[in-house]
Parts: sequence; C-alpha cells; structure tokens
Amino acid sequence: MHPDPTNLLDKMEMKIPLIGFYDTPDIVPFEPLVEPRPRQRACLFAFYRQWIEGKTLHMTKDNIGCPGARHWLFDQETRSREDFVRFLADEEGLKASHVLMNQWLDHTHPYHPTHTHLLVGPLRDDQHEYLKSVTFFVNPDQLSLLLLGAQYHSAPDDPTPAIAPFGSGCMQLISLFDDLDAPQAIIGATDIAMRRHIEPDMLAFTTTISMYERLCTLDKKSFLGKRFWRSLQEARRGTA
Repeated sequence: MHPDPTNLLDKMEMKIPLIGFYDTPDIVPFEPLVEPRPRQRACLFAFYRQWIEGKTLHMTKDNIGCPGARHWLFDQETRSREDFVRFLADEEGLKASHVLMNQWLDHTHPYHPTHTHLLVGPLRDDQHEYLKSVTFFVNPDQLSLLLLGAQYHSAPDDPTPAIAPFGSGCMQLISLFDDLDAPQAIIGATDIAMRRHIEPDMLAFTTTISMYERLCTLDKKSFLGKRFWRSLQEARRGTA
C-alpha cells in the first residue's frame, strides 16, 4: 500500500502538487513528457510550471539541458576537475578558494542512476517502486510544519531529520542525500541560480521515501490536530 498524503496536504492547505524524482526503465507511464531541447542549456527547474500542469520532465545522460546536472545526476564528466573548480569558485563565486572547492568536491558524490531514464514530475502511484524522492514546494509556514513533521518520529541517535546542505538545486533533489534509505529531508531551492523559476516566497522540502512515509502517518494526535497550527492558520486568515 502506497503512502497517502491526503490528510497531510489538506492540513497544510497545500495547492501545489507533490513532485517526484524517478529512476525508471520505462517512460510511457509518465506521459505527457517534456524534454530539454537538444544541445540547448536549460535548468531542470525551468520546467517547474510544466510540472504543475501535470507534465513530467524526462532526462537522459545525453539530453539533460545543464552540464552541471549531467555531472550530479548521471555522474558524467563535462569538464576537467581544474576547469570545474575554476568555474565554481571563480566564475560563480561559490567558495572562498580553490582549496575549499576541491575539498567540497572530494566529499560530495553524484547520483548513480539504476536505469536509463530520470524523470521529475507529478507523483504516479503506479510507479512508486521507481520513486527516489518527493518534493514539497512550500511557503515558510508550510516549511515550518514539515520541519516539525520530520522531527516527530525522530530519536536523538537517528540521522538528522532535516538538513540544508550547500549545492545546486538539482543536487538537493537527490545527490546530497548520503543514504536514500534513511528518513531524512533536505531544505532546498536555496540555489540562487535556479530560484528565478519559482515563486519568491517558496522553498523546497525534499524527502527520502522513508521520511515521506513518516510524514504521511501524521494524524490528529500530532501537532496537526493541536492548537498552534490552527492558531497560525487563523492568524493568516485574519480570523484569530
């Protein structure tokens, strides 16, 4: 039985569809599809509006739109290490020195796909076995709720329930999880290079499947059914 997010999304007053990251051998169940134009640069998040319309982005190592995404999602080298460091540290200004950028690259690893096709788009219940992460696009209030939800079942010796690691927007969807089997979430959409494709008051909350399952079990015994969340909703409506 697949996780059912209905109650959670209702309590969150969530209007934006949940977005899944899939690693799959077959693209037909995900139609209608959209793809980057061959040999043209395109950020993965440039397809955000199409996800909301029910379309799914289809990527392969030969057609992904962004050289950085090709490296982080398919483990395909697009330039020499020296050029990569120079681009990230000097042109993009993302680290204070080449030494720090090299250290970060040494400790950060690309995603290794199991299948030929990677897809990002609306959740498909009949393709749950190929689902690798789930992303909520949220406002600050909804993010606060999900952060509480991530902590709800967490013990002190569990993996940190939610992290906010440095990296590109596409990395925050999958590559920056150390263990996809662990219940964990990433606060994402913090890459300023991709933020122009989404709303200014929006962040991403991307979960592993086990964390998603935990969130879907939240019920009225949790904070979802208590006064603080209701009070916040009332305050936002001006009815407090």
